[in-house]
Amino acid sequence: MQDFLKATLPADAQQATLVGRVWIEGQGPVLVRADHEAVYDLSALAPTCSALLELPDPAAAVRAHAAPRIASITAVIANSGPDARIDEQPWLLAPCDLQAVKASGVTFVASMLERVIEEQARGNPALAESVRKDVVAVIGDDLSKVRPGSPEAAQLKKVLLAKNLWSQYLEVGIGPDAEIFTKSQPMSAVGTGAEIGIHPKSEWNNPEPEIVLVVNSRGETVGATLGNDVNLRDFEGRSALLLGKAKDNNASCAIGPFIRLFDGDFGIADVRQVDLAMKVVGPEGFTMDGASSLRLISRDPLDLVGHAIGPNHQYPDGLVLFLGTMFAPTQDRFGPGQGFTHAVGDVVAISTPRLGTLVNRVNTSDRIEPWRYGVNALMRDLARRGLL
Repeated sequence: MQDFLKATLPADAQQATLVGRVWIEGQGPVLVRADHEAVYDLSALAPTCSALLELPDPAAAVRAHAAPRIASITAVIANSGPDARIDEQPWLLAPCDLQAVKASGVTFVASMLERVIEEQARGNPALAESVRKDVVAVIGDDLSKVRPGSPEAAQLKKVLLAKNLWSQYLEVGIGPDAEIFTKSQPMSAVGTGAEIGIHPKSEWNNPEPEIVLVVNSRGETVGATLGNDVNLRDFEGRSALLLGKAKDNNASCAIGPFIRLFDGDFGIADVRQVDLAMKVVGPEGFTMDGASSLRLISRDPLDLVGHAIGPNHQYPDGLVLFLGTMFAPTQDRFGPGQGFTHAVGDVVAISTPRLGTLVNRVNTSDRIEPWRYGVNALMRDLARRGLL
């Protein structure tokens, strides 16, 4: 894991406006700015990440603020791995705090087909390969030209209904309404270097490398970061009503390493061109590489933001929004036709040059340190520090 942590920063960190949070013993979470040299305390500018993003121009405010230095960036990153951590020294947390943690699903053709396959296979990985062949034979594997909500999409729905192959996943994939769900609770996401959790009863699960947009209460998209939307394919495949169980478990949501605020050097146009790379390294030597390109997303990122926040749904503390992934692993790991599933000890690294690298190690949710630090604890610590 330490080798992946060395690649935490974006390639152009000297130009990037990066904000995040670090844990400081005796103080709790501290809002910081980061660059290629150090992390700097932003507490005098805003007590929380949510409050910072409510400023008229967060990036300009961060750049103009004379923030005191906390520690070298190298030391903070090195201390963010769980095995080498020294509690008395700062380490990275997920960069968001009070924001709602939302996610959009079935936004890429590849993952759309895999969701249909999970549903048809009833969550049984042994049936997945034969179901995959049957589904692709009828639907094909290129729905990228079908615009969600278009007349062409409505016509395709009629054809698939007639063949008894219409699916709830196709409904949100190419229908008029996007899938927006709650990934986890405010303050529950883990940051880079932390362990990520899979349910101990899950036998078919996978990482989901995603871009995460950062949105304030006014619906303005002000930055982006990386996320791992850990997914239990067997739970969701058994029933869509188990989505909450499949998505929201202890440490099942990783976000980081930093939020890159939109400024003159980086904005939504750059996000639309992002190519994500992912690598899984197992304790037994297994490796898997994956990728996801925002250029192939079915719905525009800002369209997804519009589905999440607006006249019908407000978020007074803002939100972070996972944009979905085209990565749906089918590489066999434990036997022919069994596909991929995680093993305890897997290291998962998600990266793109302009956002850096998010790296985490897999464990079962019941064996990871329980989530105990919530909003009450944060308010208590902020009040004690005189920031409220």
